[in-house]
Amino acid sequence: MSDSPVISIIDDDESVLVAVKRFVRSLGFIGHTFGSAGEFLHSPHLAETSCVITDIEMPGMSGVELQRVLIARGNNVPIIFITAFPDEEIRTRVLEAGAIGFLSKPFDAATLDHCLGMALGRSQLER
Repeated sequence: MSDSPVISIIDDDESVLVAVKRFVRSLGFIGHTFGSAGEFLHSPHLAETSCVITDIEMPGMSGVELQRVLIARGNNVPIIFITAFPDEEIRTRVLEAGAIGFLSKPFDAATLDHCLGMALGRSQLER
């Protein structure tokens, strides 16, 4: 098994999944993609995930609901939210609950890279 951090990317937009996974891999990380929060929660990759990048608005369980479920389960994996529909109330709520970032689509690679650095630094301290 590799020592590279595992980044789980959750979005119902296939083009976002492909682009973010490609970027994550270019940084030397392992990227796994999921089309829904439920798919991620039932995945064998849940336990090894070092950081989650998730959309807010998705059919079924939203990214905000996913954050609540993970917290309720005692899983403090760092989360970076991405959204095409930024809402200040949701931004405040997820950041207060511990999210690392809240990025509006389209976002730039440098911003995502910065958030990943913060998330992985934090996750390494907690392990």
